[in-house]
Amino acid sequence: MKKKKENIVSYSVTELRAMEAAGKSGSDWERAAKMPVPDGSDPDDAIPDDNEDDTGFWTTELPLPRRKEHTNLRIDADVMDYFRKQGKGFHTKINAVLRSYVEQMRHQQTR
Repeated sequence: MKKKKENIVSYSVTELRAMEAAGKSGSDWERAAKMPVPDGSDPDDAIPDDNEDDTGFWTTELPLPRRKEHTNLRIDADVMDYFRKQGKGFHTKINAVLRSYVEQMRHQQTR
């Protein structure tokens, strides 16, 4: 176990598995249950009421995930090397670059 800042610690996978087997989650749920619910007097724990609807529930809009199309695409080797060197998630970055291009072309077409 390594100490980072104040109360932040990090555990190895082996340590986490041993804790799980011993039934120790690392969270003090009993102490947390005794803590008072924030009343909004402290600005750091105040909950703004601008998203609350008439029923008292919080509402938000989540974008629907876009459907991905599986395809084979031939890309120049140097372009692929550039994206691969950026590490994990390079497919998402390629998609973002292509999306940006498409949006710019659509914007130009509406002029």
